[in-house]
Amino acid sequence: RVPALPTENAVQTSGSVGDLSSDTDDSPLEQSVTLPQQSFRRRANTLSHLPTESQESLEPVETSPTVPQRKLMRYHSVSTETPHKRNSSGQLARSPTLARLNPSASSPNFLKYLRHNSSGEQSGHFAQKSMSYRTALRKKLHSSSSVPNFLKFLAPVDENNTSDFRSTTSDYESKHSHQAIDAESPVRTRRHSWRQQIFLRVATPQKACDSPSRYDDYCELGELPPRSPLEPVCEDGPFGPVKEERKRTPHELRELWKKAIIQQILLLRMEKENQKLQASENNLQNRRLKLDYEEITPCLKEVTLIWEKMLSTPGRSKVKFDVEKIHSAVGQGVPRHHRGEIWKFLAEQYHLKHQFPSKQPPKDIPYKELLKQLTSQQHAILIDLGRTFPTHPYFSAQLGAGQLSLYNILKAYSLLDQEVGYCQGLSFVAGVLLLHMSEEDAFKMLKFLMFDMGLRKQYRPDMTILQIQMYQLSRLLHDYHRDLYNHLEEHEIGPSLYAAPWFLTMFASQFPLGFVSRVFDMLFLQGSEAIFKVALSLLGSHKPLILQHENLETIVDFIKSTLPNLGLVQMEKTISQVFEMDIAKQLQAYEVEYHVLQDELIDSSLNDNQRLDKLEKANSSLRKQNFDLLEELQVANGKIQNLEATVELLLTNEGKLKQSILTLEQERAALLKAVEDMQKK
Repeated sequence: RVPALPTENAVQTSGSVGDLSSDTDDSPLEQSVTLPQQSFRRRANTLSHLPTESQESLEPVETSPTVPQRKLMRYHSVSTETPHKRNSSGQLARSPTLARLNPSASSPNFLKYLRHNSSGEQSGHFAQKSMSYRTALRKKLHSSSSVPNFLKFLAPVDENNTSDFRSTTSDYESKHSHQAIDAESPVRTRRHSWRQQIFLRVATPQKACDSPSRYDDYCELGELPPRSPLEPVCEDGPFGPVKEERKRTPHELRELWKKAIIQQILLLRMEKENQKLQASENNLQNRRLKLDYEEITPCLKEVTLIWEKMLSTPGRSKVKFDVEKIHSAVGQGVPRHHRGEIWKFLAEQYHLKHQFPSKQPPKDIPYKELLKQLTSQQHAILIDLGRTFPTHPYFSAQLGAGQLSLYNILKAYSLLDQEVGYCQGLSFVAGVLLLHMSEEDAFKMLKFLMFDMGLRKQYRPDMTILQIQMYQLSRLLHDYHRDLYNHLEEHEIGPSLYAAPWFLTMFASQFPLGFVSRVFDMLFLQGSEAIFKVALSLLGSHKPLILQHENLETIVDFIKSTLPNLGLVQMEKTISQVFEMDIAKQLQAYEVEYHVLQDELIDSSLNDNQRLDKLEKANSSLRKQNFDLLEELQVANGKIQNLEATVELLLTNEGKLKQSILTLEQERAALLKAVEDMQKK
């Protein structure tokens, strides 16, 4: 049975090749038979499945004679014309098969339940059928794998809520009446297909085309309702031009600007805080990476508290601490995470102890200024970057953060100290400093070690000081470990064969970082004397093992390769022996002895006239030194006189202040007595 529809319910299509209303006088039955044979420009369904055919009977819908019913329109996705411009006179015959949307239409399946009888009256039976249809459609829509994700959320998800489409129904009815009244008004040109409209609504929500009250029922569901692709797309609004908003007052505009500025300031602050947080996280990660070594002397909690107390002292750089207390704390251990700060603290204490600057103070050039210059030592520095701590994770990456920072420090120092420039071994010293502090602080501590502690002398091009150090170590072995000295001399093994890297790299090129860090602890505390102590303790504590080897190759190989890997216990024992040694006087005597021997060696090849000339030169040099010392003494005496005058002035002021204090106390006593008398009266 084919039900008949009212004659007022006509459907107009857009984008078709043929005119479906070619013969308006044909019977409805003939229309239904001949319709599938007409050619249509059709598009594949958006959804992969078709909705099931509803079994309910289609009954004619009564329409109001005063309110014409809205015509159902289908737009083509690429057509720029509106239904009002195309086929304005053609109408479809009232076919029963077109009373409801064909499944092959270009609209999504979840929109095909819309009918033409939305003008008002609906029976309870129809509402129940419509609800069951929406439930089945919703399940199919969410279960389909071929449905795009941005279309799935357009269907309501609350199956138990029957009020989802109430507001839509009322809006739909109001739009029917509105379009009937304004049927003659032109419609704006369509610019997008309905698929593009859905996409744009998801990507960039269009506030101008949505009525605020339209989606009130969906606010509770937290999602947007389905928007019909059949309704015309407009720029001003769904029902016509939007009313102009009230012009804002200057006060309101000023408040809006104020709010926008405050929000922008907050955004900038948040961005800066996020950058600081990211930088701090990177710093923490780099710090963990830098301190990736095993400590030789574990630092107890009590010792850590002692160090933290000293480091947190107000005005630390101007306060002299007890030397014995500092020596005891360094001997008990240095916490790894505070080691860099403790080295800076020890440098400050050295400057307080030695008020007069070194004979050759470094140039006061900012570190950042040095980085802007070019150095002639660049090639040598770049070659040694890959050789410096090649197994440590911070320096292993080629031209990574560690190697770049190390290059900057070595480049800056080569520009600061033109005499030394760059020498092999400096990269290890700078690398150890860089592992425990920032780049600029590491450069400052390198300057301190080189100029204040006097290490730069052993890196000079002539290497004279290094030769003196090798002689001093040999003399120490002769005095403290005679049998080991004789064994090495028997195989013609001098200290320069094995000990030169120890002095040039502070043991960093061969020994574990935990041991090297303890050597640097003593280096900041005692100066270059600590290197001799460590070398002498290492050789003395392993003397029985060295004496077992009977040829040059095995002895040198043992000292260079086996000695640095003998275990933490033996190294801790070596460090503890260093704090018990005192060889400062011997080192001075051995240095003088070296110079005397060198002079005797030179004098033995000179005649009397040459010796006389040499003595005269030495005499003139001593006179010059004497004059320099006299000038320094005069300057010191002048400073002493100025200080004495300052002290006298301070004493005078102190006497005046005491006198004024006595006067004020007398006045106070008199006033108190007067107050008491007045209270008695």
